[in-house]
Amino acid sequence: MIYHIINGYLRHMELKKTWKYHLLLAIIIILMDYFRDYVYRGKEYFLSDFEPGNILLKITFLTTFFSIYLLNYLVVCPKTLSRKRVGAFFLIVFLMFFVFAGIRYLLEEVIIYAIFGFHNYGETARVFWYYVFDNSYYTVKALLFSTSMYLLFMYLKNLGKIHELEIEHKKAELNILKTQLEPHFLFNTLNAFYTELIEKQPKTAKSIHKLSELLRYVTYEADKEFMPLEKELKFIEDYIYFYKKRFENNLFLNFTIEGKVEHQMIPSLILIHFVENIFKHGVLSNENHPAHIAIKIAEDTISIHTKNRISQGQNYSNKGIGRENLKKRLALIFDKDYELNYDHKTSYFEAFLRLPLTTN
Repeated sequence: MIYHIINGYLRHMELKKTWKYHLLLAIIIILMDYFRDYVYRGKEYFLSDFEPGNILLKITFLTTFFSIYLLNYLVVCPKTLSRKRVGAFFLIVFLMFFVFAGIRYLLEEVIIYAIFGFHNYGETARVFWYYVFDNSYYTVKALLFSTSMYLLFMYLKNLGKIHELEIEHKKAELNILKTQLEPHFLFNTLNAFYTELIEKQPKTAKSIHKLSELLRYVTYEADKEFMPLEKELKFIEDYIYFYKKRFENNLFLNFTIEGKVEHQMIPSLILIHFVENIFKHGVLSNENHPAHIAIKIAEDTISIHTKNRISQGQNYSNKGIGRENLKKRLALIFDKDYELNYDHKTSYFEAFLRLPLTTN
């Protein structure tokens, strides 16, 4: 229920941003209707449009027309076209022919007749199928204009998102270049240590190899926008491995992964944000209150849920830079097709993220 209210509010906000264009289109449509009457039906018919009865009928017609326009723009297109449900869109478009005719019939043949005592259509023309067919042209016109406007604004919005993603990607590449202090030297040194210790101290050599892989992944591989889910999960496992080595027997963490890992793709380094926050801010030394990291992989989504005890005085701000950057990145990639929640209680902090998976 709340999700639909929020979505409706967001669509309302989007309409507020574009209302000038819709108003301009509405004015053009109305003026073109009058212009058509003047050109094709003559001056007398054109002047008759301004008689009181015809003005009233024009108002009811435009009310019907723009009701269908807004219904399609605000509800039908976002629910179908934005989610690539083309079949559902055309099914609803078919039903719109009856909705248009029904609204107009109610306004003109029921309400106006009850108040003013006249009909717009003659008795023989007020037959169901004829009435629907006679209004089909205007239905198509309303749907065509509203769908075209929706697709235009969606196209422009996607262009803006692509441009922002490109800028963010270039910034990330620049930051990586700034922080790379002779990575080849570092990897060669770690490999030398690994070779030297593999026979005498295999456990230490194994840790060095994991560290080398972890650094190599962050430095060279994870600069791509999307990475295989398998690699992202391995990176998290290696990350947790080193904290376990650091804390030894004083780290209390329940880490679980449920679901099947195949060829799914996920935005790079998106999950590590939640894992890293636990180790930065959470209390991990309390055996009675261990931290929790649960990753669940469904057919076309993945979710991560974290819960950890926090120490007194620890500040979990809703306006942290890392959190704001995460929200911005998620919005750029998925628009509104994701779920992100934070819950800060007195002694616990919880975070939850669900987002779509793509296939390679």
